[in-house]
Amino acid sequence: MTSLSPLERLAGPGNVLANEPPDAKEFAGLVRSGLARLKDAKNDENSLDGRFDLAYSAAHALCLAALRHRGFRPSKRYIVFQVLPDTLGLGPEVWRVLSKCHDMRNRNEYEGALDVDERLVLDLIGACRKVAEKVKRLPPIQEKSK
Repeated sequence: MTSLSPLERLAGPGNVLANEPPDAKEFAGLVRSGLARLKDAKNDENSLDGRFDLAYSAAHALCLAALRHRGFRPSKRYIVFQVLPDTLGLGPEVWRVLSKCHDMRNRNEYEGALDVDERLVLDLIGACRKVAEKVKRLPPIQEKSK
């Protein structure tokens, strides 16, 4: 009997992940989008709130790309950050920053309360850079013939 991976244990009906074969075109689009937003987030001429939004969106796109590369699709946005140890081998020093920023993004989206400072934005960009470095090293997706 083979044991299930941590991602497989989170997959299935009613769970936060669903099995779905990776798609090379989707993966490439998510990576392209994430890297472009990360670049824009580093631009000090953008507002701090704008840089936060860009860095958060970049991180989400890149983390989603990593999860899709492994053959899973999330049912909840936050899960892409929490499974970073299993998708990219990144530890709590990365996913905790991203998870905190996810909570802040939600407060802003649903309550209009965004209170970010320069340190948080820099930490978010730093965490996103670590994700980007790992995602860029993932092997090409081998599409299965139909």
